[in-house]
Amino acid sequence: MNLSKPSPYSATDAPGLLYASFNQDYGCFSCGLDSGFRIYNCDPLKEKMRKEFDDGGICIVEMLFRCNYLALVGGGKNPKYPPNKVIIWDDERNRGVIELEFRSEVKAVKLRRDKFVVVLANKVIVYSFDLTPTKLHVFETVDNDRGLVALSSSDKHAILIFPGRQSGHIQIVDLHSVVPTAVSSASPTSYANPFSASEPKYPMASTKPTANISIIPAHTSPLFCLVTNTDGTKCASASDKGTLIRVFETGSSKLLHEFRRGVDRAEIYCIAFNSDSTRICVGSDKGTVHIFNLENTTGSRVYQAGVGSPSGGPHYGEVIQPHHTPNLQSGNRQSSLAFMKDLLPKYFSSAWSFAQFKVAADCRCICAFGGEKNTVIVICADGSFYRFMFDPQKGGECVRESYNKFLKESDDD
Repeated sequence: MNLSKPSPYSATDAPGLLYASFNQDYGCFSCGLDSGFRIYNCDPLKEKMRKEFDDGGICIVEMLFRCNYLALVGGGKNPKYPPNKVIIWDDERNRGVIELEFRSEVKAVKLRRDKFVVVLANKVIVYSFDLTPTKLHVFETVDNDRGLVALSSSDKHAILIFPGRQSGHIQIVDLHSVVPTAVSSASPTSYANPFSASEPKYPMASTKPTANISIIPAHTSPLFCLVTNTDGTKCASASDKGTLIRVFETGSSKLLHEFRRGVDRAEIYCIAFNSDSTRICVGSDKGTVHIFNLENTTGSRVYQAGVGSPSGGPHYGEVIQPHHTPNLQSGNRQSSLAFMKDLLPKYFSSAWSFAQFKVAADCRCICAFGGEKNTVIVICADGSFYRFMFDPQKGGECVRESYNKFLKESDDD
């Protein structure tokens, strides 16, 4: 959640907070501040580390699970580093150990154990995460000012997902099968490396001389949020309208589910899968969080790349209640007129969240499923932290279990 971009709810943001993001397993989250960065444990909420800078702010802080390497990008009114540089920070050495410089502003960075990804306005660049970072791939995208990108964290699967060259399209790349970019191509200079000279901590994965790249025309409007699950088998997206969430199978480009968050426009800042990819939670700029079931609640149709359009017919994303389970206890909500879906507008056949809640203030927020069963944790731009519990059978309104402030007014003194 990059808070450096203006929003109608910016007035409620905690002073000095520029960025907030979960790590790969949602056990920790990082914050970029106008005076440094901090790392917190999620459950229980506890500050694990802070780094204060006297000479500038950090607008991107990306973690690699719980290890000592972080990716930093300067930002705010007085950036610690130029916004066109990526710094790989080693917390054990308390300094940056790799510096990559680009010709334009860095929009996002994602890390995995063998590779890392840098997002520019119209490019996605993949590097090896080893002794000396090597540029492996360069992909072109539509204008991507939000820095949308998703990278699976599983060791077995290296799935990269980012906007295509057309608005609303998603591109899916299997990094273990795509041909690497020639090493001789121009690349940023690395000034140091975080690994010992004798043996890289994360050796670069070998690639096969084949390509596996898919394009999904997911939305007719520009993308606003894009995520994948841990092993990269599923991805979820939302457009800048913020009313529909679509879930795809990455291997086949099949549309698995289409969910309706609401009727009014909203900015979707977060979609998160649970650990076994049976549910997603969705956070928006309105301070609302919706939970959707992914199993036994909807049917799916094959949605092949390059064929058809989301506006091409009433059966795109059609919601189907299986005949053998007419009363699913944990099913997503539907209109009472859903049985007339062939005669009524598509809205009446939409699947709605089976559980939901709203935080105290109208503010931007990100969410994830908690370590405790049937819980969702929420990080808000106003510096607040929530944990809610939902009923996996009945759904409905969630119950707030805890509330805290991870950024307090005294922190700014």
